[in-house]
Amino acid sequence: MEKIDITIVGAGVIGLAIASELSKTHKDIIVIERNYAFGQETSSRNSEVIHAGIYYPKDSLKAKTCIEGKNLLYEYCVKNNINHRMLGKLIVAANVSEILDLEVLYKNALNNGLNDLRLISKSEIEKIEPNIKAEAAIHSPSTGIIDSHGLMKSLVDEFASRKGQIAYNTELTAIEKSNSGYKVTVEDKSEGAFSFSTKVFINSAGLNSDKIAKMVGIEEDEYRLKYCKGDYFRTSNKKGKLVNRLVYPVPKNKGAGLGIHATLDLGGSLRLGPDDEYVQDLDYNIDGTKQRLFYDSVKHFLPFIEYDDLAKDMAGIRPKLQGQDEDFRDFLIKEESDKGLPGFVNLIGIESPGLTSALSIAKLVKKIVKGGDK
Repeated sequence: MEKIDITIVGAGVIGLAIASELSKTHKDIIVIERNYAFGQETSSRNSEVIHAGIYYPKDSLKAKTCIEGKNLLYEYCVKNNINHRMLGKLIVAANVSEILDLEVLYKNALNNGLNDLRLISKSEIEKIEPNIKAEAAIHSPSTGIIDSHGLMKSLVDEFASRKGQIAYNTELTAIEKSNSGYKVTVEDKSEGAFSFSTKVFINSAGLNSDKIAKMVGIEEDEYRLKYCKGDYFRTSNKKGKLVNRLVYPVPKNKGAGLGIHATLDLGGSLRLGPDDEYVQDLDYNIDGTKQRLFYDSVKHFLPFIEYDDLAKDMAGIRPKLQGQDEDFRDFLIKEESDKGLPGFVNLIGIESPGLTSALSIAKLVKKIVKGGDK
């Protein structure tokens, strides 16, 4: 049976970042991906925002990896000519009653070590974004947007340059503990089923990561994912010229997302979304009946948006550990020796800010793997 040093399941941005980082110091790494190409699921169905680290509790993995990952990502983009823009972002209090929540959010961001934010007044908002209506806002100058496909392509190229392999159209069907690590069985769409052994197994399978954990007997409720779907609507092209920054509402206390917000893409188009709707199945069809919901959600702070401006754009699904109306759940990144599974590393619930956090998460996993090598 063929022996592999490190096996990574999932060629989304997290799996690719881990593969690229590990390939700097390890040889004989393979990435298994069930789709025909990289980044076909959560990694390509999001707002492509580089987050600042404002929303997450102090010392959480989401906060730490987002803040470190943001800086790493900007450096990486410059070094590797990845298309990106540091546009900045406003989180707006659309009315006076939201100002207190805005101030609480601002204090949370300060506790996370963010020192470039400012609370700005209605008059200052009118100066820098005259088409936005708000009573106050948090201005985050280091928030930006990125070409996520370009990022992933660069990571793939780096990995390949170090002799790393990606097996596309290959689905994991079984994994079991063995004396030398793990016996991995996969189904290749063209060559059929085959097995190999691996010393280290990294589960970065996104929407299916909890199912893969279950394959080796990890069935705890805290590992179980909930699918949270987000639809997007695009506005008419001319409306993208009316704002210069990303515009977010004050988030709901126990909402699954950050609220329907306005993001510019690298082409200058304005997109609204995502909303949050818990679903049972992976269905990427967009519900056109939500047009009214989207319009009503943003018209208070984006008065230039008209109902007929909106058209269906895309949908994405977030692999969340936090269920509907539940409290905050952090990323689950864990080597499972305490469950009798040394060398098995789980990454579960890697949703937003996963794209921003990717390079930081890769460094964390590298430390975990190095610790297991001792």
